Amino acid sequence: MVAGNNLFYPIVGIASCVAFLYLSFGDMWPDFRDHSEQSVSFVERNGSHFMLDGRVFYVNGWNSYWLMDHAVNEYSKYRIKAMLQAGAKMGLTVCRTWAFNDGDYNALQISPGQFDEKVFRALDHVIAEAKQQGVRLLLALVNNLQAFGGKTQYVKWAWEEGLGLTSSNDSFFYDPSIRRYFKHYLKTVLTRKNSITGIEYRDDPTIFGWELINEPRCVSDASGNTLQDWIQEMSTFLKAIDRKHLLTVGLEGFYGPKSPKRLTQNPEWWASDLGTDFIRNSMLPTIDFASVHIYPDHWTHVQDLEYKLEFVSTWMQSHIEDGDKELMKPIMFTEFGLSSENKGFDPAQRDRFYKIVFDLIYKSAKKKGSGAGSFAWQFFVGGMEDYNDEFGIVPWQRPSTYKLITEQSCRLARIQGVMPWRTQYLKQLCSH
Repeated sequence: MVAGNNLFYPIVGIASCVAFLYLSFGDMWPDFRDHSEQSVSFVERNGSHFMLDGRVFYVNGWNSYWLMDHAVNEYSKYRIKAMLQAGAKMGLTVCRTWAFNDGDYNALQISPGQFDEKVFRALDHVIAEAKQQGVRLLLALVNNLQAFGGKTQYVKWAWEEGLGLTSSNDSFFYDPSIRRYFKHYLKTVLTRKNSITGIEYRDDPTIFGWELINEPRCVSDASGNTLQDWIQEMSTFLKAIDRKHLLTVGLEGFYGPKSPKRLTQNPEWWASDLGTDFIRNSMLPTIDFASVHIYPDHWTHVQDLEYKLEFVSTWMQSHIEDGDKELMKPIMFTEFGLSSENKGFDPAQRDRFYKIVFDLIYKSAKKKGSGAGSFAWQFFVGGMEDYNDEFGIVPWQRPSTYKLITEQSCRLARIQGVMPWRTQYLKQLCSH
């Protein structure tokens, strides 16, 4: 009635058309709702399963270690939303990323107990954006490797301050001064109040869980006692501060010197002499789930692709069996990758590798087994070639790889039942 000059009827016609299109094809339209204000529950554990809102929760996840680093500067900050949104559109549920950068460029911890607020705000942004996109985060807390500082930087700090017992990198695990450094770091991160959401990290269900250390090794003590003591002490300390989140060690999955499986399942003889033991390290009551990595290119001298793919299958089945029969905990394959530097590499080979991983997780999930999820290493958005390694991909650039990933999301969603806020998008993604 408001429109004059005979405009009322055309407006009614256009409105009717829009209504018809929405009612007919609304389910095909992507769900761009803001999830940030919706109630989000913590992921919990019940035996060998993750649970969310009373349902078993399986993870189709990925690694983007670089999120905090790229959130520091405005010129690269857009990549965080782009990556997390792309992951959500593929039906991915958890992203594993670094919550550390010790003494390096864009360092979060500049020196022991000294933090760069700008970088902390970058981590705040990553967590807030993940919540916005409906993606959870598995946050690693320190690196065994030198990238982003790692245990080497802690040892260097102690040595420079005249407190270090030795310059050995493995003193990270047994030097009392370094243990105090790391405990202070843990407490600071866990109790951090997000400058965007106002929620302390330990109270934020957007965080799926914590990983104590990426790929720990303590070669100076092949018995494994030094690393075991460190895991027990640090996991107990963390759980005293945060009992709401899940915790894992960050292991590669090698069987130790006393494990019968060292002879049949480890990739080569050296793997049992690294000071780690998958079963022993994961058995601690303060550890909620076990983590395993899969890198046949770096772990064996055999170049034959079929040999590597067979290893992937037996390696995964062995660890899922451990979860089912011995640990009674979920097993997460938190990194897996096939190198593009292999002689005669073809991306189709990586597709075969991904399919083996996805199929074994799906097979375990169908049987209600302990195979709880997998995380590809690693995903980027376009324009990040300089940050790539021999394993990284932009998944939507190769349709066959993209299809494998999204099909896995749909298969797991059908088993577990989708979460309410994901229903509309997964319906659209999986209806094909």
